[in-house]
Amino acid sequence: MGSAVSDDKMLARIAALLRQAEGTDNAHEAEAFMAAAQRLATATSIDLAVARSHADKRTPAQMPIQRTITIGAAGTKGLRTYVQLFVVIASANDVRCDVASNSTFVYAYGFSEDIDATHALYASLVVQMVRASDGYISSGAHRPTPTITARLNFQLAFGARVGHRLTEARDQTQREAKKDRRRAPGTAIALRNKDLELRDYYRSASRARGTWQASRATAGYSSAARRAGDRAGRRARLGSASELSGARSALER
Repeated sequence: MGSAVSDDKMLARIAALLRQAEGTDNAHEAEAFMAAAQRLATATSIDLAVARSHADKRTPAQMPIQRTITIGAAGTKGLRTYVQLFVVIASANDVRCDVASNSTFVYAYGFSEDIDATHALYASLVVQMVRASDGYISSGAHRPTPTITARLNFQLAFGARVGHRLTEARDQTQREAKKDRRRAPGTAIALRNKDLELRDYYRSASRARGTWQASRATAGYSSAARRAGDRAGRRARLGSASELSGARSALER
């Protein structure tokens, strides 16, 4: 199984899920589409991990890589919440991240299919996060909390909830794959080896010092904004197919 071919098929199928997601206003259906997209990304990643474990010779395309993901321009407000969203999506897709001190970009470490899936999900969900927070601020429900405080807290909670949902979908898919010995014998071993390989690659490639924390913000805390952001994160769905199709061109290699 070729990595590039499988990756392209995965992105095309996710695009089909996005078109379905855009056709529903039902929050439960939208959540199901989002979970389905994550399960598809995980299933593809598992298949490729198993294929790599059986390969006599590994090609460069089957090795972990590093990519630079641009988050935004220096000085843009709220970049930390954008980074948090990318990082939690990455975590659910076996991608490790180092974050620039000013949150303008992220170094992503992982296998190409996992970074592609992460960026595709991020390209959709970041638009939803901004729209949802704009709606919350426009409603005036955040008052008397200052706007910047409410926006940052809303977006932090949105990202945390989305990350939780994606991780649940990932874990479910992995459990099912490990149980289905007829379909993928050695799946657990392949995933373990993948984790070890990525860990070794990250240790050798990363030059990061310290640990990045999304919640280290100076704007204060708002429990109401956090609750609103959490609710929006529960309702979040994947965005338009056009956002996905542009995701790969936005990656800086």
